[in-house]
Amino acid sequence: MTVHKDIGNRPPKGLRGLFERANRLIAGVAPPSLTQLVLRIGLAVPFWRSGINKWDGFLQLNDVAVLLFSSEFKLHLPGGPYPFPAPGIFAFAAACAEIVLPLLLVVGLATRFAALGLLLMTLIVELTVPEGWPLHVTWAAMALGIMAWGPGRFSLDSLLTRSNP
Repeated sequence: MTVHKDIGNRPPKGLRGLFERANRLIAGVAPPSLTQLVLRIGLAVPFWRSGINKWDGFLQLNDVAVLLFSSEFKLHLPGGPYPFPAPGIFAFAAACAEIVLPLLLVVGLATRFAALGLLLMTLIVELTVPEGWPLHVTWAAMALGIMAWGPGRFSLDSLLTRSNP
């Protein structure tokens, strides 16, 4: 019986063993905590860059941001495209979300909620610019990954939950 126990502890040989060792090596390069951090930063960057370009000062939208929502951006819904209702409010809300939600993601605070917010924004962006779907599906996949697996160890959420059992 001890022979079977020893055999069970040996790594598989041949092609299967090589494949398993290669998989473990690759998994070691991408630990979940690092992957979650990179996902958060990767999703935050395009929204932050878009948001930072919409402001002229503290709570002061620039004219281009409002112009985009009032004349350029249209919702591509059945029977449309339709203009955005209340373009000034939509421009302000989008610009605020594009600053606040990426910041929350990067520091890992209220991370799942921030990812949900950016997923909803991605859906609206997709309705506005439907030809951008290859990029939008990437954003959606990152947001869904963050929502599913959380912020990871390198986050304020993790720090707060560890210190408050």
